Amino acid sequence: MVPHLTTALSGPLLALEARILTWRAPIEQWLRGQWQEYTPPFYASCDLRNAGFKLAPVDTNLFPGGFNNLNPAFLPLCVHAAMSAVEKFCPAACKLLLIPENHTRNVFYLQHLARLASILANTGLEVRIGSLAPEVTLPTPIELPYGESLLLEPLVRHGNRMGLADFNPCVVLLNNDLSGGVPSILQGLEDQVLLPPLAAGWATRRKTRHFAAYNKVAMEFADLINIDPWHINPLFSGCRDLDFQSRQGEEKLADAVSDLLIRVREKYREHGISETPYVVVKADAGTYGMGVMTVRDARKITGLNRRQRNKMSVVKEGLAVSEVILQEGVHTFERVRDAVAEPVVYLVDRYVVGGFYRVHSARGQDENLNAPGMQFEPLAFETGCHLPDCSDNPDAPPNRFYAYGVIARLAALAAAIELREAGVAEIQADCQTGTDA
Repeated sequence: MVPHLTTALSGPLLALEARILTWRAPIEQWLRGQWQEYTPPFYASCDLRNAGFKLAPVDTNLFPGGFNNLNPAFLPLCVHAAMSAVEKFCPAACKLLLIPENHTRNVFYLQHLARLASILANTGLEVRIGSLAPEVTLPTPIELPYGESLLLEPLVRHGNRMGLADFNPCVVLLNNDLSGGVPSILQGLEDQVLLPPLAAGWATRRKTRHFAAYNKVAMEFADLINIDPWHINPLFSGCRDLDFQSRQGEEKLADAVSDLLIRVREKYREHGISETPYVVVKADAGTYGMGVMTVRDARKITGLNRRQRNKMSVVKEGLAVSEVILQEGVHTFERVRDAVAEPVVYLVDRYVVGGFYRVHSARGQDENLNAPGMQFEPLAFETGCHLPDCSDNPDAPPNRFYAYGVIARLAALAAAIELREAGVAEIQADCQTGTDA
């Protein structure tokens, strides 16, 4: 099922989709050149928002947790992309250790884990799952719906390598975002490929750095196809040294929100947009839709009640929030069965491998949909994101999905740049430490 915009389909987004179709060959050539310079993340997912006048990423996850929501018809594509990724990082790989989140009771996540393990196994790897969960002290079988099962095993450190009691893998693949920090058992690994790198985890990664990288990518891409980069790029800023519980930094945050709202209003006036602008305040590190607040009036920041402050003060793993990203809110005018929807695109290596719609019947077009009550599985994309039909309308399903895939690949490119810069910073820090020693 393809959702339909409630706005007229003759506006800027239709023009953007038409331009992407027209410039398909230069776009693909440009992306190939970028992937020769930058190494794509092993896998990623990208949350998009389609406002009718703007199509932009609002979050990029480097530890995606929804492979079970993809259309099963795309599994061969997932396997081929995973083959490419494995060959890139470890051509001789034969054994892979998958380290998941500690969601041992979350059936949906465990179904994702089973799907991911199956994809990896079909690349010709021996795949086993090693858990960081403290309660997993022995091999623990888990039965899943539809006859599937998983075996979680306790991790074992063998000197400077990670494995299981009887399993010494070539590759360690994290599907754990390290929100609670980097466990000592994962530190100092040698002669073993660790994917994604530790710098991709929320212990060190920051959304502001990602969107700074995306801003560079969007500017270059917009110059390539001659568009205003704002049509694919949410404005943003950051704010630090906050304590929501004690109200420390409230006025500074309110000023930052006000400044960003002014910038968004200017763009709305420039493009003749009548919608009400808003800002989304998010924890600069973290996921799962935690630590997220929608603000339409900066004055509301200094009057947050206790419930709102509690919501913003901590995220996953109890991580305290002291830094936030302020992001231009991008409306979503897409609906499925009268529920507000946003596309989520999945990538493995540099390839789009499908997507689905995140749908929430209790949320509005200017609210965060990554919240309890959201739905996924019934809404898998019915076609891939690789085969546009230039003879059809720009907003036809294959063409809209192709546009989704292009923007998602821009976000993945930004993540590649972000990770390279984080790796350079890490090397420089190590060199500095060595000099001081």
